[in-house]
Amino acid sequence: MNHTTDPQAPDVGAGYRAEIAMGEHSARHLRRILRVYLTGWDLLDVADAAELALTELIANVVRHVPSRRCRTCILLQPGGVRVEVADDCPHLPAPAARDELAEGGRGLLLVDAVTDRWGVEPHPGGGGKTVWFECVAKVADAR
Repeated sequence: MNHTTDPQAPDVGAGYRAEIAMGEHSARHLRRILRVYLTGWDLLDVADAAELALTELIANVVRHVPSRRCRTCILLQPGGVRVEVADDCPHLPAPAARDELAEGGRGLLLVDAVTDRWGVEPHPGGGGKTVWFECVAKVADAR
């Protein structure tokens, strides 16, 4: 069963949480949700990068997590956003070697290229991991 936070929850303004079995259109739906939050937080300058990175993390869930279940969290941070995708698969992702002719394996390289920070945190006891990234808004020049 998929679960999302209650829209009346007191913390809905500061973040979004969902537990979802990923399917064919899940990344598109989560990108839309992310853009709604980024718009409300006046963080549209990081929207393209955050949406691309989120898409790559969801694609990894679809490809590599047998159950395709994950927990997604979008969190407002001072000056930016943090997105977390957690699953119960013990295999840790790693960026692929830079092979220009390879058909796949570039997802984490893209995440690294478009975000300010990213990482992987194994869950205690090997029960999965959380892959996260942060995008920081650019500070406008004061003239």
